[in-house]
Amino acid sequence: MNKQPKPNRRQFVGGVAAGSATLMLGAGQRAQGYTSANDRPVFATIGLRNQGVTITNKSTKFADFAALADVDSKVLGTNVDKLSQRQGKKPDSYGDYRRVLDRKDIDAVMIATPDHWHTKIAVEAMLAGKDVYCEKPLTLTIDEGKLIEKIVKKTGRTFQVGTMQRTESGQRFLQAIALVRAGRIGTVKKVTCGIGGFGPSPVIPEAPVPSELDWETWLGPAPKVPYRALPEIRKGYGGGVPLYSNCHYAFRNWHAYSGGKLTDWGAHHVDIACWAIGASDSGPSKITPLNYAFDVEYDKKGNPTVTDKYDIAINYNIKADMPGGIELLITNEGDNGILFEGTKGRFFVNRGKIVGKPVEDLADNPLPAGAIEEVYGGPVPENHTLNFIESINAGKQPISDVWTHNRMLEICHLSNIAMRLNRPLDWDPVKREVIGDKLANSFLSRENRKGYEIDM
Repeated sequence: MNKQPKPNRRQFVGGVAAGSATLMLGAGQRAQGYTSANDRPVFATIGLRNQGVTITNKSTKFADFAALADVDSKVLGTNVDKLSQRQGKKPDSYGDYRRVLDRKDIDAVMIATPDHWHTKIAVEAMLAGKDVYCEKPLTLTIDEGKLIEKIVKKTGRTFQVGTMQRTESGQRFLQAIALVRAGRIGTVKKVTCGIGGFGPSPVIPEAPVPSELDWETWLGPAPKVPYRALPEIRKGYGGGVPLYSNCHYAFRNWHAYSGGKLTDWGAHHVDIACWAIGASDSGPSKITPLNYAFDVEYDKKGNPTVTDKYDIAINYNIKADMPGGIELLITNEGDNGILFEGTKGRFFVNRGKIVGKPVEDLADNPLPAGAIEEVYGGPVPENHTLNFIESINAGKQPISDVWTHNRMLEICHLSNIAMRLNRPLDWDPVKREVIGDKLANSFLSRENRKGYEIDM
């Protein structure tokens, strides 16, 4: 792939503007990787369950995949075969992602592993000269986000986070932001992000590790624990296989690997909320858990007291005090989506609809021409991967840059910390630390297990 030179440090840092860090190509132009087979970038995907397959399939229109990597040999083999049929060429397969990073012919990697692996792979990929597309939530901790920012600046690599609501979903979220910016609901007072909850956890017993799974490597940076699986059979996967509760299907329900719905759907909807209210480069002053419930007990240090049940919060209403006196509420109640409320009205948006009187009023009073493109920072591409490739070619950061992602994700991480410690948290968005709470600040980072430190 023919790349333009990367910008120097001053150009690079100056080019990262909150909410619109992308330099898009002009109307009618396309990324080099889209127009010519000789110019198509060479990609590899690391982590192939669920979203890894989705982003790979969506990207074959724009890039050639030379390699796939996964610690589950069955998942790896199945997806190698499917991708071979899809692109007409068989990708190489690896159980060790480091083999991918060693390849000089690979321009960029797409990372869709469980969250606790994201930072290690992403940092090592950038240091190996790769551009990176990483699924959300980008990090397991707030300090991991700071490290990724540092390495993006150091290497000048293009880094796209997989918050595709910024680009896709029929541009409904871009329309929502345009409505807010056009003053169609007056002064914003409250934004509610409905992200869904989670039911009670069954007791999940220890179980034999499936022969196809490298459990030691799957755990990686996380503490070493026994493999656990529910005895029920999940249909639709080759006639039925055990429901892998510690890993493939339910990793988001354990704080060792993720942050539950708060960092899953929260990473999508809180992102759009912050973008709309102009808080993508700032942060909250306080996080208050109004009410919440876990299905397990937590000790005074914020640690679960049992290991055989899911330990994420199952119900919650959390308030974040945002700049300008705006209240941001994150809740498991109501519809999944975002409700914007202002002095002149309100409307609701999710991936399937955008509704409310301000939306109905567009029939007689449409938004100005180019309003959505102004929000995006240029023409909106076909999908999130194309934005990534266009940004690589332009030597710029894409629409879902690491800085704005980390700022909003800090709200989600802090919400989990506040619930685990059962108290409000005062946050310094400049220093990016909890004010006057040593224990809370200890949750901003986690030490990787020995042997899985980040290779700098």
